[in-house]
Amino acid sequence: MSWYTIDTWIVVIGALAATSCALLGNFLVLRKMSMMGDAISHAVLPGLALAFLVTSARTSLAMFIGAALVGVITAVFTQWISRFGKVDEGASMGIVFTSLFAIGLLLIVQAADHVDLDPSCVLYGAIELTPLDVIWRPTLFGLEFHVPRAALVLGAIVVLNLGFLISFFKELRISSFDPELATTMGINSNLVHYLLMSLVAVTTVAAFEAVGSIIVIAMLIVPPATALLLTDRLWIMVVLSVVFACASALFGHISALVVPSWFGFDDTSTSGMMAVVSGLLFALIMFVAPRHGLLSKWFYNKFL
Repeated sequence: MSWYTIDTWIVVIGALAATSCALLGNFLVLRKMSMMGDAISHAVLPGLALAFLVTSARTSLAMFIGAALVGVITAVFTQWISRFGKVDEGASMGIVFTSLFAIGLLLIVQAADHVDLDPSCVLYGAIELTPLDVIWRPTLFGLEFHVPRAALVLGAIVVLNLGFLISFFKELRISSFDPELATTMGINSNLVHYLLMSLVAVTTVAAFEAVGSIIVIAMLIVPPATALLLTDRLWIMVVLSVVFACASALFGHISALVVPSWFGFDDTSTSGMMAVVSGLLFALIMFVAPRHGLLSKWFYNKFL
């Protein structure tokens, strides 16, 4: 296996995308809103289409703003339908994201002659190509470094999400476990919820271009769910979720380089393999976790 600078950047970008998702995903898991990332990643399509129809350009900024706005609308409508329509949260997610996704498809049809939509890029992204889109070339000790745009964007999202968690950690913790208690303590649970959902939307859209919808959904949920099997302390759960997210990015790319040759294939999707490794880590921890693992529960029931 050969390793080049482009491979390093692929892992860095994948780790930044996975970390930004995992930081917020902890609170989606605790709030039993694991499918919200799935809903938003599907519902951003009309935002992308509208941005193109309005601006007649495929600039990243216009697409980002359009998709982020629709992502926030998805979160707001989901909460509104669940609360005032008296339906289950999961059902309201299904109603909102399927409706918006259908509207997005209709809008894409209107723009079909002017814009290309590759289904594989929507699912898996184009993380292998992101190191080629260089917008910053800093010089350090006489050496010029080429920093991809995706690394800068996702790095900024990681800083934003981390700052949000640090600033509102108490509010997020209390409102996630007991919204009524948070209200009695003077914490605006609805405001915290919409801030969280807004950041989920922005993070989903930021990561969407590089890694597609599959790894966004996987990294929002699987690393936090894996960490939850190992600890009941929230801050430890957050740290472990980031560790699992970064490990998935690293070993996922290595697997994408090595594993296909075992089965006679030339290559495979790096972001897809990152999601696979994330799932394998969850499966492993599900069996060997000290307190909540299947083996430890079997041993306790059998011998204690």
